[in-house]
Amino acid sequence: MPVDKLETERLKLEQWNVRRDAADLFAYAKNPNVGPNAGWAPHKTIRESRKRIRGIFIPNDTWKIVDKETGRAIGSIGFSPDYRRPRVRAAELGYSMSEDYWGRGLMTEAAQEVLRYAFQVMRYDMISITTNPNNKRSQRVIEKLGFTYEGTLRYSYKIYDGSVRDTMCYSMFRSEWELMHCGDPDITRS
Repeated sequence: MPVDKLETERLKLEQWNVRRDAADLFAYAKNPNVGPNAGWAPHKTIRESRKRIRGIFIPNDTWKIVDKETGRAIGSIGFSPDYRRPRVRAAELGYSMSEDYWGRGLMTEAAQEVLRYAFQVMRYDMISITTNPNNKRSQRVIEKLGFTYEGTLRYSYKIYDGSVRDTMCYSMFRSEWELMHCGDPDITRS
């Protein structure tokens, strides 16, 4: 569970609360344009949203993305173990966002802050991210963040409807992040 609240110019990243946040999650997770891009079914009930908060978001390093203007939870972002790299200090970044907020650069803004936290505070050596080849919006965020494309695992991910997708794989080393954001990687080392 993330111990820190994070903040950007337009967003707050905070821990999820089942009671307070389930309605906001349901409001965007029921949209058929949101979940299927990440491989999960649109939520049919608010109970499903509560279950996701309780069973996935709270136990893992997942923040809710809050729009400062409205105070509403508009997305999620966080880490899960990188099962492809079990013996290194690595995590996989995942995210989703309400379609109402697409195209504003908000996911890139949230992810930049989460990457800073991952490399400077949590001291991960590497962050990976995967996406569906058809999810062009996610690919654009990944490119803006500066991840390196590693390749595509073919026929590798079974989704909620039983179909199997390819998985595009990307990664970023802490040293690469430091060069992009600090110029000299030795500046941030203790």
